[in-house]
Amino acid sequence: MVAVVGGGQLARMMQESAIALGIHLRALVEADDGSTGQVVVDSTVGEASDASAVRGLSEGADVLTFEHEHVPQDVLAALSPDLAVNPPAGALLYAQDKLAMRERLGALGIPCPRWARLDTPQDLQHFGDEVGWPVIVKTPVGGYDGHGVRVVHSAEEAHDWFARSTPLLAEEKVAFTGELAALLARRPSGEVRSWPVARTIQRDGVCAEVEAPAPGLDPEVARQAREIGERIARELGVTGVLAVEMFLVEEPRADGQGRTQRVLVNELAMRPHNSGHWTIEGAVTSQFEQHLRAVLDLPLGDPTPRAPWSVMVNLLGSELADPTLGLAGAFSASPDARVHLYGKSVRPGRKLGHVTVCGPDLAAARAQAEAAVAALRGE
Repeated sequence: MVAVVGGGQLARMMQESAIALGIHLRALVEADDGSTGQVVVDSTVGEASDASAVRGLSEGADVLTFEHEHVPQDVLAALSPDLAVNPPAGALLYAQDKLAMRERLGALGIPCPRWARLDTPQDLQHFGDEVGWPVIVKTPVGGYDGHGVRVVHSAEEAHDWFARSTPLLAEEKVAFTGELAALLARRPSGEVRSWPVARTIQRDGVCAEVEAPAPGLDPEVARQAREIGERIARELGVTGVLAVEMFLVEEPRADGQGRTQRVLVNELAMRPHNSGHWTIEGAVTSQFEQHLRAVLDLPLGDPTPRAPWSVMVNLLGSELADPTLGLAGAFSASPDARVHLYGKSVRPGRKLGHVTVCGPDLAAARAQAEAAVAALRGE
């Protein structure tokens, strides 16, 4: 049995793979009528911060895993030493605490944006003067999908955050030309398998589209990105799926002949990730099946793509009271579309589902996926 903390769409989609593999999935959900509670029979309502709820979830389980990182370290420390926790608390820390992540990756020599720990507004002023304004300020814990991230042009613009809590994290505002995700899985016995590096397109701090493999990416840079992800997994002891979000930076060559590409690590997620939803239809083994295999220390599946291109487009909000009312329009616009709806109530900007189209032509796949999502939005 696999116990999973979290009741959003990731655990919901994990259940599909669990059913196919005959694996009993038990979930700790935020609401019994939420995305996961609707489809996982063995689910209980509770908070990830409640040690007794997490202990109850874990009783009789072969392994405990997560669909989000918001499980306090003291809750994990209170679990039985005989329970397998994947990823382990020592690894999960680096997805929970951005300052700890930056310090560890820096010690490993992993390429990252320039950064600094901020204890006072004067620290921010010094950093901004050193690297150039504007800069990015982040809360080290609790942020996601653009929350806890602010672009500031002066130290005064972060005074309210300093008044609430410190330390904060400052990062240089990278002049990137694209964003990438290196997705892989590692099992406790050490086996690692990587999917092709994907391109992600963000809107208002939220992932809107994913294209796999990343178009226009130098094959050598793609190889380097995969190696960075695999090294992070090994060095940090990550088990399960790991998504390494990266900036793609392009610069003129020193000889003036064209441009060079390089990557900088932005964020880590130690679980199935939005950037990997394309793998459900687009790869031999999906990220959800692979995560279950990995946390149970089973041999990992083949991550090879099934088609030359896969495009995933998120459904972010809808004008329809229920996106299922747009299914007829979506399938008429794109017969090849694979629609995944998460059973969530509609509100502006909320991730309600996604559409994936795979095929031999990137532009055609993108157009079909976007047309299907437009129909689900009621356009």
